[in-house]
Amino acid sequence: MPNVEGFITRKSMLYKTGVEYGDYTINFVQGCAHGCKYPCYAFSMKKRFGQVKTYEEWVKPYLVSNTLELLDREIPRLRNKIRSVQLCFTTDPFMYEYPQIEQMSLAAINKLNHAGIKCTILTKGILPEVLSECSEQNEYGITLISLDENYRSKVEPGAAPYEERLRALRRLHEKGCKTWVSMEPYPTPNLINQDLREILEAVSFVDKIIFGRTNYSRKVTSGYPEHKKFYNEKAAEVIRFCEDHKIAYHIKEKTIT
Repeated sequence: MPNVEGFITRKSMLYKTGVEYGDYTINFVQGCAHGCKYPCYAFSMKKRFGQVKTYEEWVKPYLVSNTLELLDREIPRLRNKIRSVQLCFTTDPFMYEYPQIEQMSLAAINKLNHAGIKCTILTKGILPEVLSECSEQNEYGITLISLDENYRSKVEPGAAPYEERLRALRRLHEKGCKTWVSMEPYPTPNLINQDLREILEAVSFVDKIIFGRTNYSRKVTSGYPEHKKFYNEKAAEVIRFCEDHKIAYHIKEKTIT
């Protein structure tokens, strides 16, 4: 298994996120070896603000070595303001086959939970079974936009295979954990022609589904003129499925037009 490229330090860790379903977040890795090519919004923002220069640099992750020290300092000051902490919005807390990142994630989750703070996790990696021993309030999620491994290898080349993600998520569900799935950015038929119902059936055991369109790809806006109609129809399908199966759901802003 690969090691992180190196280590960096930061001056702060916990911050309020502007993401519509988030509260506070931490991002303790710079870069992401998953190398998503939707394109990746996190990469485009980091490149825009000069924190990384190239895709090749982005996919070589650096771990923030003083993560736990920062949490020790910031948790007492912010704990009464925090409803939950998301791991992570600009990187992946369980980056596939990076044990150093997994270890830091588990340590951070335990530290936050010990302070009575709920954690919400989202990954394209493998959720370790030991998470079932953490707070019962935590929520564990995977990103899943397809079941086709050929498509995954094109758009999420360094991420875990879909079946491995699902198997790990189901294990946590069977142990009584709260589980969820992010189906975003869901691709239009010009990118891959697939059956949404098949994907929904594969995740029908989860407690919540978040569904969202591809907002930042010219392949959608110019390559598929019917994208607005497509997302309206698919969002309605997600809603019907969730209501029929008593699954909570959230449709991302601008998905329905």
